[in-house]
Amino acid sequence: MSRQPPARPRGARSQRTRSTSRFRGWLRHHRAMSLDSARRLLQAPLASLLTMLAIAIALVLPAALWLALDSARLLDAELDESATLTVYLSHGIDEAQAGRIDEAVDAQEGVARTQLISSAEGMAEFQQALGLNDALGRLEHNPLPASIVVVPVDPAPKAVRHLAGELETLSGVDEVRLDLAWLERLRHLAELGSRLALALGVLFGLGVLLVVGNTIRLAVESRRQEIEVVMLIGATHAFVRRPFLYSGAWYGLGGGLLACGLLGLGNQWLATPVSALAASYGATFSLPRLGPEGSATLLLCSTLLGWLGAWIAVSRHLAEVRPR
Repeated sequence: MSRQPPARPRGARSQRTRSTSRFRGWLRHHRAMSLDSARRLLQAPLASLLTMLAIAIALVLPAALWLALDSARLLDAELDESATLTVYLSHGIDEAQAGRIDEAVDAQEGVARTQLISSAEGMAEFQQALGLNDALGRLEHNPLPASIVVVPVDPAPKAVRHLAGELETLSGVDEVRLDLAWLERLRHLAELGSRLALALGVLFGLGVLLVVGNTIRLAVESRRQEIEVVMLIGATHAFVRRPFLYSGAWYGLGGGLLACGLLGLGNQWLATPVSALAASYGATFSLPRLGPEGSATLLLCSTLLGWLGAWIAVSRHLAEVRPR
């Protein structure tokens, strides 16, 4: 007589079936609410577009300032690479001695690379820069000393000052020149701009919350009787809140898309005069773009702001709704 395998408990199987069915119903309701909220927005296209446009304008200003700061950071990185020290050697040092001092400077910790400029090369550059070839050519002796241009490993002002102090102690070094005041001012301006962008982002983010919250408040009031009916038959606050949350998310997503479009149009409108201005100074510069990552970040932030504004507005008004 063969033994029958033990039967599985029906309770566990039915529990899994109920959980799966409940999850599928939850997904169906979310899909239905998202489509219904999008349909309601399309039924009032002008009002929806104005709301999204207000959100887009609130997002464009801090986003544009942040792009400008990205350009400043790129410029700051280029200036870091150009941050150098000039080591002036004592008078009377010949080329062989200058070469040995250059090797000693290059061996110092914190020095990335060096460039030795002889007194003759320095005079030639000076004559070319000032256009005084005839006048300077009458000098009997070259008054310029040999110099060494030093590129530090760490361009931070504190590290550069420490390196300058060490280089001044080397034999044959007369003076070490460095000018970091302009670099420090630029960094202070960049820090000020970052804080200003953050403050504007917070303020305009609150503006987005207010715009979405006021729109959703009106939608809640227009559907107040419907909300009271579904709450009478046992609907939870989460169930009632769900379509309005999707409406807020749609508003935020639409505002983010419009903001990306406005930033792109502004970039194209300003690209030509900015390039012409940079070319007049002999430089090449192009306005920064959001790119895929920046666009995704802007859309995510705008959608979350719309969702949060709707959640705040609906939660506040649901607390006041009393089914009769």
